[in-house]
Amino acid sequence: MHDAPKSRRPAEKSGPPKNAQSPWVSLRSGTNHPFIFKRMIRTVDPAAKSGEVVNIYDKFGHLLGRGLYNPGSNIALRVLSHGDAPIDESFWRDGIDRAVALRESLGLNNLTDAYRLVHAEGDGLSGLIVERYGPALVVELFSLGMYKRVHQLVDLIKQRLGPASSLERPDDTFDDWRVIVRADEKIQRLEGFKLPAVHEADDQSVIIREHGLRYRVDMTGGHKTGFFCDQRDNRLRLAQLCKGARVLDLCCYTGGFGMCAKALGDAAEVTSVDLDENALALATKNANLNNLRIKHAHADAFIYLRQMLDAGKQFDVVVCDPPKFALSRTGVDEASRKYNDLNTLACRVVKPGGILLTCSCSGLIYPNRFADIIKAAAFRAERRLQFFDRSGAAPDHPVMANCPESEYLKALWCRVL
Repeated sequence: MHDAPKSRRPAEKSGPPKNAQSPWVSLRSGTNHPFIFKRMIRTVDPAAKSGEVVNIYDKFGHLLGRGLYNPGSNIALRVLSHGDAPIDESFWRDGIDRAVALRESLGLNNLTDAYRLVHAEGDGLSGLIVERYGPALVVELFSLGMYKRVHQLVDLIKQRLGPASSLERPDDTFDDWRVIVRADEKIQRLEGFKLPAVHEADDQSVIIREHGLRYRVDMTGGHKTGFFCDQRDNRLRLAQLCKGARVLDLCCYTGGFGMCAKALGDAAEVTSVDLDENALALATKNANLNNLRIKHAHADAFIYLRQMLDAGKQFDVVVCDPPKFALSRTGVDEASRKYNDLNTLACRVVKPGGILLTCSCSGLIYPNRFADIIKAAAFRAERRLQFFDRSGAAPDHPVMANCPESEYLKALWCRVL
């Protein structure tokens, strides 16, 4: 009696099938993630061009999907679609429409005129971020492919939104959308494109509203796109915990948490700290714009906290929202040590029974790891910690299930005992 034949995997082929659609890229293995790194690519069609759409095949010659190719980038492929969906004008128009429709459904215009319209991988448009700031659009680019299409995409967004002059803003002085295109210099070098220089004399600021407060946003010189829309809901939530409190806002940037604590939460005293002189100057202007009395300190957060400890000062509420510490996977361990050091100091300056809101915007440090870091920091500070909530970015920053890094913002709400 013969054994039944064993099932075998198809033999691995040397490239895509003979009927492959050109231009193509063949992978060493399949993936559902929107990022495909250089090391994952086996062979490339000579017709594949930098910044253009290619057909992506797995190692067995099956069509995986389509994406933007850049052999000069570590992220050599940014997958836009899985399966046989074409990347044409309809694809881009539908992608923009879905993104804008989500923001409309969230009712954001009742709270603010500043929010994220397109959230890169979170909206299936890897390499592209678009913020709306009142009658202005700030576009941040992360890929050569999106750089090559930026004018097409901006036109589609403006068509979808309609003219800026229809927004019923009494202080609107623009006849149409004002568009700013940005990209970090490091990204431009890695991806192989160059944006025109911005003249410092040009006024590239705009005033936006959020929760009844006004903020001036520097759309070219500020961090990221100029304003942190992702913390919108957390700013309002914090205000509800600040009545009569002494509040310390560390790494305050342009002052959002501190202003909400004072104006909406009736905090007794607010001190906002940042090392960036330009950001702190804008935070001061924002406080004045809203007639708020806030102390502003130009200092490194680590040094400032040690000074407070030496002086024996403590606060009822402390916000710890530092910039991204983990810039790459190789930097995760060092970033973890920085978060631990900063939060150890922060725990020590919270009055017993007081509140610590601590945040991380490092997408490579996942929520459970961040929570473990904060637990270790509290233990090191010889304080007991009580978590009473966890939150993240506002809902205009959606997360695709196949890209967990896009759930980058983590906010832990703690009582320090």
